[in-house]
Amino acid sequence: MKRINLGRGQDSQNAEWLDDGRRKKKKGARAIASFLSIAVLLILLFFAAINIGSLQVGFVELLKGLFVAYDPDVATIWDLRFPRIIISMLAGAGIAVSGVLFQAVLKNPLADPGIIGISSGASFAAVLITAFAPGWYFFTPLVAFMGGVAAFLMVYCLSWKGGLNPLRIILTGVAVDALFSGLASAFHSMSGGDMSGVASIVEANITQKTWDDVATLFPYIVAGLFLAMVFIGECNLLSLEDKTARSLGVNVNATRICISLVAVLLASISTAIAGAISFLGLIVPHIGRILVGSDHKALVPFSALAGAFTFLLADTIGRTIATPYEVSAAVIMSVVGGPFFIILLRRSKKYAN
Repeated sequence: MKRINLGRGQDSQNAEWLDDGRRKKKKGARAIASFLSIAVLLILLFFAAINIGSLQVGFVELLKGLFVAYDPDVATIWDLRFPRIIISMLAGAGIAVSGVLFQAVLKNPLADPGIIGISSGASFAAVLITAFAPGWYFFTPLVAFMGGVAAFLMVYCLSWKGGLNPLRIILTGVAVDALFSGLASAFHSMSGGDMSGVASIVEANITQKTWDDVATLFPYIVAGLFLAMVFIGECNLLSLEDKTARSLGVNVNATRICISLVAVLLASISTAIAGAISFLGLIVPHIGRILVGSDHKALVPFSALAGAFTFLLADTIGRTIATPYEVSAAVIMSVVGGPFFIILLRRSKKYAN
């Protein structure tokens, strides 16, 4: 009888191993399919966004105008549409990855740089330098980063009460966000609304962005995404209990601070150029976890691609839904993200009581 039981136990264990293998293969196949799908969708949307508007050119004409001979229509598209498209993609990638990092650091699935006040803090700092020191324009990203760090420290310190409570972080973040958003709007109003630089930051308007803005944003986002990839392993370890992570030799506090600074960098620099965008860093990571899983080795790069696609889609919809007028991509994201946030809040067991 004992031999029979042992045999059955071995068979059961083998069956479990086979099931685990099948599940891993399915997850891997779904992750690959998700990466390919989002990459193809992003490429298609990129070329569609180029041609959406009053001025349209064929694909062959576009290539000739870019690489062969001068074409006034292509030149106009190059100067007006290409910068905002590239900024949408860069800022979208930066904000989405920032959301992934904040959720890992704070162990809060509802953390988002727009919700917890990071974006508004960066926005306020960018408004100050734009309004009072326009000659320091190229230092705007660094000043915005300092504003984002200040906002994060406020949220972190005010939320700490014998530990970090997810609900307390959200409530404190909402208050900090309201504070800095109000201050930025006040400066915009006191300027009479006639300062285009301040208005573009406060209203998250990327209509008039140029190649100079692309050149300002690009190196910071690339550096931030590179650093995010460097800390992928640490993000996975932070998902464990702090005691477990420490037993594996991880300096939890130092790691949390470093990853937080990378997240603040990505969110702040994106905000300095594209304005404050809420819910993007919340929606994309959750969709990513459904499609590619919670392993940050897949989640971070997928979120970068999905964030670029989502923000570009929001901007494209915004400039076509009410032609000849435009709706800011921030408004589109708020309309979509608000209900999404409520659904996540109701489904989360941490906030059920």
